[in-house]
Amino acid sequence: MARIVVAGAGAIGASVAYHLVSLGARDVVLADRGRVAGGATSKAMGGVRQQFSTAAEVRLAQASIRFFEQLGPPLFEQVGYLFLATTEEGLAALERRRELQAELGVPVERVDPATIAGLRSDDVLGAVNCATDGVADPPAVTRELVRLATKLGVELREGCDAATLDAETLVIACGPWSAELAAQRAIELPVRPLCRQLLATTELDLPERLPMVLEAESGFHFRRRGRRLVLAMVDPEPRWGFDEVVDESLFDDRLARLHHRFPAAADARIAEGWAGLYDMTPDAHPILGRIADGVYAACGFSGHGFMQSPAVGRALAEEILGETPSLDLGPYRLERFESGASFPEELVL
Repeated sequence: MARIVVAGAGAIGASVAYHLVSLGARDVVLADRGRVAGGATSKAMGGVRQQFSTAAEVRLAQASIRFFEQLGPPLFEQVGYLFLATTEEGLAALERRRELQAELGVPVERVDPATIAGLRSDDVLGAVNCATDGVADPPAVTRELVRLATKLGVELREGCDAATLDAETLVIACGPWSAELAAQRAIELPVRPLCRQLLATTELDLPERLPMVLEAESGFHFRRRGRRLVLAMVDPEPRWGFDEVVDESLFDDRLARLHHRFPAAADARIAEGWAGLYDMTPDAHPILGRIADGVYAACGFSGHGFMQSPAVGRALAEEILGETPSLDLGPYRLERFESGASFPEELVL
């Protein structure tokens, strides 16, 4: 019998497994029906930010950023995360969030976007940037965590359904498939899949230190990945379900937004697109911690799982091993939905 089985070898499961063995756990199995980083992690944008709208999420991100900093380039590059506001309402909301983030110690600053080469800023009323935020390579980071975890004794089982393994402790970290596994234990998790897509441009001549750029009002954002830009934005209508389909009808709109905001990419075209799944909860915050005897959850990250995976992995591992978690998991308990204590996150990108 495996004492601890972690279900899901994406960013979250890999982090939980790694931190478990780092804290001295033995007989840990990391199981996935597919392969390491083969699901949502492989499709992720890779942004890593501390600029959230609730204190709990900011603290999760702050604890995670320190881990990413230790990894360093090329796995993580601190190029910054630039938020642009083009309306008075957007600017006021941006300022409210900046004040909260600054109070919590996030080094977020008002900046002049005109200093970013190639960026259009004549219609921007205000901008903020956090220089310690940045972009990462989610599959590569996850594979590195798994490499370290297996070196410390974690048993990796790819192509294995965790539900078939005996375990004293089960950690459900299956992203949008978490509710399915929980149901086999007669546990109801309010997690459902939402399809989101990303688009990559043709190759361009790009500034090496281009930050993640995000329009606060529309949510349109883009980052540099090699010599291409990767674009993302919320779909006009939510696409609930497991179908990972690229909607090509949106290509022209996304490209027009890019040409407007970043004229330096005027010659860019869409080279490819791909779709992945967010594991959404009603308040866009994760479900963390014990959900039944011998069963723990780390799911429902609503698009923020990769960037929060280091802090979540450590805190959950500490709780599983009977230690006091280094982060307060109280706001993320499953029971909050029964008591009506949810606190919706505004920045779901």
